[in-house]
Amino acid sequence: MAKPVDGPDDWWLAVLWVTGPEGVVSFRDVAPAGGPPPGPPLMRLGPSFAGSLSGLIREEDGRLAIRLVPLVPPDDDARPWRCPLAMRAAFRWEPALASTLRPNQLAEQVLAGFRRSVEALHRP
Repeated sequence: MAKPVDGPDDWWLAVLWVTGPEGVVSFRDVAPAGGPPPGPPLMRLGPSFAGSLSGLIREEDGRLAIRLVPLVPPDDDARPWRCPLAMRAAFRWEPALASTLRPNQLAEQVLAGFRRSVEALHRP
């Protein structure tokens, strides 16, 4: 994860990625052995990631304030899992909970949740 920054309107911004021996891996590398499921990988990763940070992410109008966008979009929209596993992430934290954590503790929570969510992509 790149060093997070505080963005406008209380958004906490970071870039997250997964590397292997040959550099940044693709989403396809962490897909189920039977092949990637239909739809973009962030459709599976997003809810898992948000759930891993349950209670920390602010809810606004019935939706969690989390935004995930691939850093590099796939070359072929028909094969969305064939792109680097790297993304821009933005969060708005629950003020009362986030204020109890130091910045490095918050970053550790994000990294741990990201790791668990990426590992869960491999399960069908």
